[in-house]
Amino acid sequence: MIAPVKPAGPLTAAAMAAAPVVAAAALGNLATMPNIPGWYEGLAKPALTPPNWVFGPAWTILYILMAFAFYRVLRLDPATPGRRAAITIFLAQLALNASWSFAFFAAHSPIGGLMVIVPMEALILYMIAQFWRLDRVAACCLIPYAAWVAFATYLNAGVWMLNP
Repeated sequence: MIAPVKPAGPLTAAAMAAAPVVAAAALGNLATMPNIPGWYEGLAKPALTPPNWVFGPAWTILYILMAFAFYRVLRLDPATPGRRAAITIFLAQLALNASWSFAFFAAHSPIGGLMVIVPMEALILYMIAQFWRLDRVAACCLIPYAAWVAFATYLNAGVWMLNP
């Protein structure tokens, strides 16, 4: 007889939730930071572009909320219907999250950024819907992320239009 799979313990789940989020944040930082002075500073930016110092604290809060939401889903019984799909969607949108920095900043390509951020926003909204079915607190933690990425999409599109 095969023993049933138990949910991850709290420390294991916390590490499993934090690791991919920290990795995405670190990769995004590697692609972004060297390109702010020079390239990004020289771009025309749309109205409502916040000062650069806002982005660090905003993303820190969003990454913490993302990891907490993911932690809550990871702590669910592995047999919970929809859990595996929600985990897959979370990891897929996180891969797009890290990819955006490479497309926009490292490649100096606002159109490349748009090609990543639009499907990323769609996946985030889909992820929220999937998380809602599993854990409403986790889903609510992701709403600020969806809102920020929608705003970032506006900023990305504005940079693309203003810098032909």
